[in-house]
Amino acid sequence: MTPQGKNRRGMVNESANPIPGTPRKEGGRHTDFMKTNHTQYDIIGDIHGHADPLHALLAKLGYVERDGIHAHPERRVIFLGDFIDRGPKIRETLQTVRAMIDSGNALAVPGNHEFNALAYATPDGTDWLRKHTPKNREQHEATLEQFEGHEAEWQGHLAWFRTLPLWLDLPGLRAVHAAWDTRAAARLGPEVRMTEALVLAASTKGTQEYRDVETLLKGVELQLPDGHFFFDNKNFPRHQIRTRWWLPARGTTYRRIALQPGSNEWEIPELPADAHAERVPGYAADERPVFNGHYWLEGEAELMAPNVAILDYSVAKDGPLTAYRWDGEQKLDAAKFVQVRADVVQP
Repeated sequence: MTPQGKNRRGMVNESANPIPGTPRKEGGRHTDFMKTNHTQYDIIGDIHGHADPLHALLAKLGYVERDGIHAHPERRVIFLGDFIDRGPKIRETLQTVRAMIDSGNALAVPGNHEFNALAYATPDGTDWLRKHTPKNREQHEATLEQFEGHEAEWQGHLAWFRTLPLWLDLPGLRAVHAAWDTRAAARLGPEVRMTEALVLAASTKGTQEYRDVETLLKGVELQLPDGHFFFDNKNFPRHQIRTRWWLPARGTTYRRIALQPGSNEWEIPELPADAHAERVPGYAADERPVFNGHYWLEGEAELMAPNVAILDYSVAKDGPLTAYRWDGEQKLDAAKFVQVRADVVQP
């Protein structure tokens, strides 16, 4: 049966939108998203439907809520994507994030969960771009359930996801959900959004768009040499590793370049990873600071490099929702992380 004969809840109707980052009119007000002289941003990692920790974190950062909009007199937020799935208050999370963006108080990039949601809701002629398998349904189930009875609202959010730029390259800083790769960004072109054409191409294995979007939204994964594997945090054997993409693969080993929180990293071989040197982009020390989410880190926040910060500390597993307060510095400061634990926030 084709998708036309299935439940089309969440289907997206593409609509014309301005290029992300340009001034646009919302509710009678212009929102100038990218003032080139702005140097005070609070960058926030993966939220996954945890609206209460988000509101607590915004309050801790000095944002005041009025009429549903959280604002700071001097600062703006950059959200790193993965707003949806897993958590108990996905609708409230999206309402908060969108209100801040529409009012000019925030910027955002999408995460892999927003991309997956678009692919899950987009037909390919015979099926869906992201198959409705039990595994894929389980990952997306919390979102679908919380929007039951609010299907038009969900369609609006799906259309909004398409307006988000895959990355932000601002004066002084960069933001992307999983990994910064200048080559991938150049191939995709400036101001790239998740149009229907891009989602189709990036859902088709073997295409360059698939590889580039995978890198930006899911990071760089490397296949371990034959016969080698490790057990992840759910005790499943894994033959691929997520990488510390900012490190050069040449001259290092699989274990040293692996980024597998909670896994048995000691099982990853100390064998040279030079064969993958072209796959791992690396990030020079003199590049502007870059901020990622995505990686399910644990514990106290720490810098990955003087100019690399990851802000996903597993809020969906009762870890802390994490932000970094950036004030224009080239060398990041670990004292500027701000965290609110999901398991201690009272609604």
